Amino acid sequence: MSEKTKRLLEIECQLQALLEEKMRIQKEVRDAIPQPRVVYQGEPGAYSEMAARNFFGEAVNTKGLYQFEDTFRALKNGEADYAVLPIENSSTGAIRQVYDLLIQYECYMVGETTVSIDHNLMVLPGTKLEEIETVYSHEQGLFQCEQYLNAHPKWRRIASADTAGSAKMVAELGDPHKAAICSSRAAELYGLEILARSIQTNTLNTTRFVVVSPRMELRENRDKICLSFTIRHESGSLHHVLTIFANHDLNLVRIESRPIQKRKWEYLFFVELTGNLTDPGMEDILQSVSRITSEFRIFGNFQGNLGDE
Repeated sequence: MSEKTKRLLEIECQLQALLEEKMRIQKEVRDAIPQPRVVYQGEPGAYSEMAARNFFGEAVNTKGLYQFEDTFRALKNGEADYAVLPIENSSTGAIRQVYDLLIQYECYMVGETTVSIDHNLMVLPGTKLEEIETVYSHEQGLFQCEQYLNAHPKWRRIASADTAGSAKMVAELGDPHKAAICSSRAAELYGLEILARSIQTNTLNTTRFVVVSPRMELRENRDKICLSFTIRHESGSLHHVLTIFANHDLNLVRIESRPIQKRKWEYLFFVELTGNLTDPGMEDILQSVSRITSEFRIFGNFQGNLGDE
């Protein structure tokens, strides 16, 4: 079989995969649930809970779970309708575990919101700064406050599952030598006193959260498409894909690569671009991408960047 014939067969298979993906989306699409059950990773007072309240409203029914994967299991088992998960921080970049779980559990992104991250140093009421010996927070919280922490080199830093969980632990331990770094809301929830406010190095520190569902939703005002694909390990392969988007004046908002398990030096690319799946010509654009990629999949079409709270 000639290389040309093999390539034509590959293209035919990829177009068939795109058709199957389109049919799967049509089958999976549903309307937004009016009173959803929403899960997030962490304890009450976590930034993820704040993101859930931003997106769904203050009265939303939320539940915190211990690990990111626990939220995906809840979706898979029908115990929740949506999960709200961090996917990117303006200081530390992508939360890659969330990308990997999106692939593993074949979920969809149906919305997004952002939360301004305002880290505070909190202790038991009456504790003095010089009494602190150990500081707890999520590893990202410790990293994002590194400049402040470096000014206190004797403090021991211990990473925990989430920022709000650190505050809860300090409150429960009742030890004046321990402190936590988390949100001001967590301080209120767990009865702690804030010794230092806004200690993050980057004052514009923001985390983007995605709303994840086991089924596709096409809400009004959607203007961002997330898709994934693999490409041949050849010179110019990625350039050819990106050229298609550029030629159609589609703004590429983000690109992220993840290594493919058990396939050495092969990567799955996540791409976010402006657009609506129902826009005229969008199907032709996606077909063009499918012709020169493999394992093509649409992860969602939703309204992008809902703003800070």
